Amino acid sequence: MSSIAASLYRRTCSLFATGITVITTVDENGHPHGMTVNSFSSVSLDPPLVLVCIDLRNAILGHFLTSACFAVNILAEHQEEVSRRFSSASENRFHGMEWERGASGAPLLAGVLARMECALSKTFEAGDHAMLVGEVRHASWREGKPLLYFNSSYRNIGE
Repeated sequence: MSSIAASLYRRTCSLFATGITVITTVDENGHPHGMTVNSFSSVSLDPPLVLVCIDLRNAILGHFLTSACFAVNILAEHQEEVSRRFSSASENRFHGMEWERGASGAPLLAGVLARMECALSKTFEAGDHAMLVGEVRHASWREGKPLLYFNSSYRNIGE
C-alpha cells in the first residue's frame, strides 16, 4: 500500500476539529520559549500523561528536548492572537505577554482556559516530528470556551 499525497492528507486532517495549545519551556539560562501546537492529546490517567508533537525542523525543538519540564497552555476562545504570535517566526514571542513561572519553572500564560505543568517523561521520533510525553505534575483550569481550529481556520464553539 502506497502513501497518499501530502496535500490530500493535510486537507483530510483539517476536517478534524482540534483545540489550540501553546507549549512552553525554559532554556538552560532560564529564558522562556514557546510555540503553538494543535498536535496535543491526553494519553493516560494513571499516571497522568499527555503527548505533544513538534516538527523536527522547528528551531526551538531543542529547548524542549533538553529541558526537564514543559507546560501546556490551552487557549481560550478570545486568544487567537496569542496562537498567531506563538506560531510566528519571531524570537520575541513573550515580549509584552503576561505570564508567570509555574512551580516547575515553565512559563504559564495568563488568560488561558487551562494549563498543565509536565515533567518530560519520554521522547521519540515518528516521521517528521518529535513526540514528547509529559507526566502532568500540576494543573489548573477556569470556566470558559476553547479556541478551536477546523478546516484550516480558527473557530469558536457555536460557529
